[in-house]
Amino acid sequence: MQVHIKRTRIEDLRRGELIAAAHRVFMQHGLGGMTTARICAEAGMSPGILSYYFKGKEDVLFAMVRLNNRLLMEDVAVRLTAARTRWQRFLAIVEGNFPAGVYEQNVASAWLSVVAASSKNERFARLQAVFYRRLRSNLRSVFKDVLNADRFALMERMISSLIDGLWLRKSAGDPLGRDDAVAALTIVVERLLTESERRQLKET
Repeated sequence: MQVHIKRTRIEDLRRGELIAAAHRVFMQHGLGGMTTARICAEAGMSPGILSYYFKGKEDVLFAMVRLNNRLLMEDVAVRLTAARTRWQRFLAIVEGNFPAGVYEQNVASAWLSVVAASSKNERFARLQAVFYRRLRSNLRSVFKDVLNADRFALMERMISSLIDGLWLRKSAGDPLGRDDAVAALTIVVERLLTESERRQLKET
C-alpha cells in the first residue's frame, strides 16, 4: 500500500508567511500603518516580493483579515461543540468573541481600523457581513424556541452591539479586563431574560 504525502508548495508557504507577517504588522501599526515594506521586512523577505505572491497590498490585507475572522469563528465552533446546554452555548459564543490574551488596547485599535475601512472597502464589508451572519446563526441556536422572532431580533442586535461596544471602549483605553467584559455582557443578557427563559436556557 502506497502512502501519498501531500506536499505544500513553496508558494503556499511564502503566502502564509506574508499573511502572518501582515498580521503582526497590523497588530502593531493598525490598518493605516501597514505598508508593503513593513510586511516584507517583518517576513524577512526582500522588498517587492509581496507583489509576486499577491496582486497588491490590499490583497494580502484581505487574506489576513479573512484568516483572522475564520480562526475566530472556528474557535467559537470548537467551544460550541463542547457545550451541553443552551446557556453553555451562549457563554461559548461570548467567550469566543473575547479571546483570552487578545482583548488588549492595541489589538482593539487595530481591528477598529478594519471596521472603519469596511464603510469604504467592499471586500472588507463582505467579511464583516459574513462575521455578523455567523454570530446571528450561532445566537439563534441558543434562543430558538425560547424567544419569539421580535425578541430574538432585539436580543441579537443588543448582544452584537455590546460586543462591538466593549471592543470600541477597549481601543480607547478602557481598563476593563477580558473576564470582566465577558461577565458584564453575560449579566446584561441574564437580566433581560425572564426567570422561565433563564431556566429553560440552563436546563436544556
